[in-house]
Amino acid sequence: MTGIGRLELAAFDAADIERLVEFYTALAGWETVRDEGEWITLRVGDGQEVAFQRAPDHIPPRWPGQELPQQVHLDLTVDGHEAAARRAVELGATRLADGPSWITLADPAGHPFDLCQRDGAGPGIGLFAVTIDAPDASGLARFHAELLGMELTYEGPEGAFITGGGKNVMFQQVAEYTPPRWPDPAAPQQAHLDVLVEDLDAAERRVLELGAARLEGGESSRVFADPAGHPFCLTRPAA
Repeated sequence: MTGIGRLELAAFDAADIERLVEFYTALAGWETVRDEGEWITLRVGDGQEVAFQRAPDHIPPRWPGQELPQQVHLDLTVDGHEAAARRAVELGATRLADGPSWITLADPAGHPFDLCQRDGAGPGIGLFAVTIDAPDASGLARFHAELLGMELTYEGPEGAFITGGGKNVMFQQVAEYTPPRWPDPAAPQQAHLDVLVEDLDAAERRVLELGAARLEGGESSRVFADPAGHPFCLTRPAA
């Protein structure tokens, strides 16, 4: 499936991004691949990338409510999720909830993440999916499938799932969903997606046709909100 662009990474906001780098490096063994001062990118064990963007006015989410919602979270896989959760707490995470085969925690910046049991995966912690909250999970999944050239492979009452290029994105159905109002710090984005495109003008026309809204900001990239209000950036590949 041909998309408008290609998913590069998900970037999470935090006031102290060095602390997050330290946390995920110690917990999961992720390695720093780019440190640009206000933006640090880590390579996940399976070759994907996650970034942390400095936001001095960052307001942590208060999961599971919608007053300050999580907006985006990471689903991580490991064989031995209970031991991994104990280690995460030792490193500064907060345990939030237990599921049948997963444990929900908040990292030191307050971003929730799930440690999901995956038998036979080994002790390393991998990234299964970036998961995005939505009032209409199937509709938002279709938008991002068109944007990213990914395939819609699951729809159900709890959400929808797209996959492609070795990456997965999930969309979680959320009742009484509260959208971000970027750049208003009172309703923070919490995280955003970076999408690589070859032609910014052509890509802008297409995402607007699909239902995105142009937002202010961005110098080397252009900022938009998807139909659920989540910001994402269209950017050119590095020369």
